[in-house]
Parts: sequence; C-alpha cells; structure tokens
Amino acid sequence: MKLIRLMTVAPGHFHAALVQQRMLPGVHRRAYVYAPLDADLLAHLDRVAAFNARPDDPTAWELDVRTGADYLGRFLREQPGNAVVLSGKNRPKIDLMWAAVAAGLHVLADKPWVVEAEDFPKLEAVLADADLREVLVWDVMTERHEVTTRLQRELVRDPAVFGDWLIGSPARPALTLASTHHLKKTVAGRPLARPWWWFDPAVSGEAMADVGTHLADLALWLVCPDRAVDHRRDVTVLDADRWPLVLTQEQFAEVTGLPAFPPEVAPRVAGNHLYYAGNNSVTLTLRGVHVKLTTLWDYESPAGGDTHEAIARGTKATVAVRQPPGAVPEVIVTAADRADHAAVVFAVRHRCDLWQREFPGVTVEDDATQARVHIPDRLRTGHEAHFAEVLGEFARYFQAPRSVPTWERTNALTKYFITTQAVELARRQRRY
Repeated sequence: MKLIRLMTVAPGHFHAALVQQRMLPGVHRRAYVYAPLDADLLAHLDRVAAFNARPDDPTAWELDVRTGADYLGRFLREQPGNAVVLSGKNRPKIDLMWAAVAAGLHVLADKPWVVEAEDFPKLEAVLADADLREVLVWDVMTERHEVTTRLQRELVRDPAVFGDWLIGSPARPALTLASTHHLKKTVAGRPLARPWWWFDPAVSGEAMADVGTHLADLALWLVCPDRAVDHRRDVTVLDADRWPLVLTQEQFAEVTGLPAFPPEVAPRVAGNHLYYAGNNSVTLTLRGVHVKLTTLWDYESPAGGDTHEAIARGTKATVAVRQPPGAVPEVIVTAADRADHAAVVFAVRHRCDLWQREFPGVTVEDDATQARVHIPDRLRTGHEAHFAEVLGEFARYFQAPRSVPTWERTNALTKYFITTQAVELARRQRRY
C-alpha cells in the first residue's frame, strides 16, 4: 500500500487543520506546508500543534513548513508529497486544484471549489484532466457523515417507509434544506478568528456558493441516491434570492481581531456597518422534484451551535431532520395519512432492526402522531470528527482513483452548477 504524504497549500481556513485532527493508517506522519508567512499560516500551525499537545488521543504530526513569497513555485518544483490539501481562500482554489492535478497530484479540497459561474468551465476542465491522469480529486463533504443525515437517506430509500418522492411545487417543495451558521464560534476548543477575506464575496463567495455546497450535495444525495444527475438536462434553477447580514464594526473586530474594516471590504461598508453576503436561497428541480435550499448566517447563536433542517416529503411519509437551537438534530417520520401511522411506524422499526450492525442501539419512539428515531449518544460523533472520516474516504480512493463511482464525478459538477447558478440568478434579481 502506497503511503499518503500530505502537502497543505495556503491553509487559510480552519478546515485545513481539522483534516489532521486524527492520525490514520496509511497517512505518513510527516506533512508539508507551503504558504506565505502570514496570520493564516500561524493559525494553522497553532491548531495542528494543539492536536499534538492534547492529553487525550494526541496526534504525532511532524510538519515541514516551507514559507516565503515563492511558496507556490516551491511547491510545484519540490513536490515532497503525493496528496494536496486545499482549504483557504475560495476564489483562487480552483487554480490551485488545476496546478496540482496538472502535476499528477491527488487533491483533497475543501468546499467550495468554485464560487462564480464564470469559473465553472475551469472545474469541468480540472475534473476531466484528473480523470485522464487517474488522480483523485475529493471534496470535503462532512455532512454526509452526520448520523441523522445518513439515517434520513436510508429511510427515504425505503419504499415501505417513504413511498416515492412527491413532485412538489415552488411554493411547497418536496425537499427543503436549510442551515444556519454563526460567525462567532469555538473550533477545536478555541475561539475562532476569521480572516478579513471571509467577509469579501469576491474572495469567499456568497453563502450559497460556500456553505450551500453542502445543501446541494445532500439534495443530490437524497433525491437521486447513487445516481448521476446531469446539470445540463436534469436540473432547472427556478428562483433565487439574497439578503445581507448586517454587522457592526465592533462585531467585525470581535471575530477578526482587526481594529477597523480593511480597505478590501470598503465597498460593502456603509457607516459603521458591514453588509455581509451571508444569506441566500434557491428553488430548483432535480429530475422533476422541487427542491428549496436556504443558507443563513447569524452573528452568534444564543443557544450555541449551527443548525440544520431537512424535510423530505414522500407519498407515504415525511422524513425530517429537525434541530432546534441548542439541541442535537433528530430524525422524525410522519405518515402522510394519519390512518397509515401504525404501518409507517412498523416499517421504521423494521428498518431499525436491520441497522443494528451499522447503527447499534437505534430504536423508534412512537408518540401516536409521529415516529422519532432514538439515536444513542455514542453514534453522534460531531462535526469536527467528520473531517477524519473524510480523510479516511480519501485514503481508500487514493489507492484506486478509478474505483470512485461515476455518479460521484458527475454530481461533483452538478452541485457546483447549482450553487453558482443560484448566486448568479439572485444577483440579477436583487441588488444590495
């Protein structure tokens, strides 16, 4: 088995460090970092050092840091590793991916790969080149590893529980997905400092193009599981919207550590307030099924933690993931016809019995109006732990890139078509 030797390039986002939160078999302990000598690099090194120094299950990474103005040229010339980790500024990411693939390197790239519709052809070219060179390009889709999402997907695929997908309508979609994120938060036990470019959509993209990637991925994952969805014939974007999150200078200073708004975000500043491109929605059809995606950003959660909601409507039942603020997400199944409640509960119980090897301890609670899937605490691994699971996926496919299912490659393009077209349409329809 060939060892994976990681090279992290320009780690401007904390996800770059979370990939290394655990040591995995097949991944060499020596990792390389190529980056400019700036605050982003120092924050990355601090996070990895904290993983090595923690008392419980410490990592043992050895970092070889190569910094300077010519960091990218050095990376392309030296190539001491065979796999590139990219999680930094969003807009330049696709060019870094292209350079890595052209050099015959495997790529683990955090979302988003592209944030503007005009860059979509670059993504098509990168994936085609990767296929020709037989190198792996893998997206960090952590939400697929959330246990409630996995259970929802299994229930939606069970005709005895869900039936068939409803077609829905723009006013009442068959699938709605919504997430709320927060600027002020704690990551790996420490307050998160966000870089200034996070607030510049020319660099980071609007919310739907960034965190909305997860929602587009899950929509494909739920509506068309394990099937290729061609963006040219299977997707129709119907409507999109955008509205800002307004931040005071004091709030901006608290989450960035900067005393004032930098000149790069000046076009988005009015008075003492920054208009952050943090909220988007899009309505579309996937193979005829109506879907609505909504991404929201708040400054701080009064109850703590980001939230996620997913409601899938079938002919027999609605299967929903609901997460009230401050609570863990839950899977709830409601019969479409109350007269069928007992039959739906029976079908969910049967499914839980079949899950015991993969999801031990999962049971059903019947409250006479809906079935709630009880999930033991040991199965709730948490968002940060999902990054190690993504690295595990990458490690498996690294050994045989041709084993990646065809639908994964097709749908990687489709989800970025959805997100970038949604932003493009929203800008045409609403300016701020």
